[in-house]
Amino acid sequence: MIKLVVLDMAGTTIDEHGDVYRALEGSVTATGATVKPEDLQTWMGADKTEAIAALLELGGVTPNPELVAQQFDLFREILAKSYAQNPPVALPGVEAALRTLKSRGIKVGLTTGFSRDVAAPILTSLGWGIGEGELLDAVVTSDEVAAGRPAPYMIHRVMEATGVHDVRAVVAGGDTVVDLLAGHHAGVLPLGVLTGALGRAELEAHPHQWVLDGVADLPGVI
Repeated sequence: MIKLVVLDMAGTTIDEHGDVYRALEGSVTATGATVKPEDLQTWMGADKTEAIAALLELGGVTPNPELVAQQFDLFREILAKSYAQNPPVALPGVEAALRTLKSRGIKVGLTTGFSRDVAAPILTSLGWGIGEGELLDAVVTSDEVAAGRPAPYMIHRVMEATGVHDVRAVVAGGDTVVDLLAGHHAGVLPLGVLTGALGRAELEAHPHQWVLDGVADLPGVI
């Protein structure tokens, strides 16, 4: 019996219009580094400081802590401006699906490659509260664990926060490869959704229990 569903934010439950892609690319290319689309996609969903460091190195710029911190600040600045002009919205059917899961006694948590200071205003703008009687039972951000995806730590932290002990009772996933890998590494049922940039074949090439058109379809399969 499924007791907990853990989902990614951007591209999985929230439509942020692709702004995070552009912000991540812009924060890296501002240093003179080049960014290949396939490398950008590989690091989507990961902790953003880890992603910036990796993309700098792949793009021919040696990362150091000061540079990574500087470019992360730029990433947040670009993203904040984009979100102010075009606020994120819930993807179609997501809120109804989460409420259906909650009505069945299934807990709902979110994880994200964003830091808490980036994630919190998005959730507030959507009206998605956390706690008893709210839409969400827990939210864990990548700056709150030792490593972001594909490490399993955010999923396990949500399990800890919600009191769910059995990984076999947990579904976790999102729209990127690292979402699937994090679920696989956590020992839970990995879920892929097609509301991001990747197609079915690209997601199904990695460990998965389901690849669905979107989170809206999740109540129908669990």
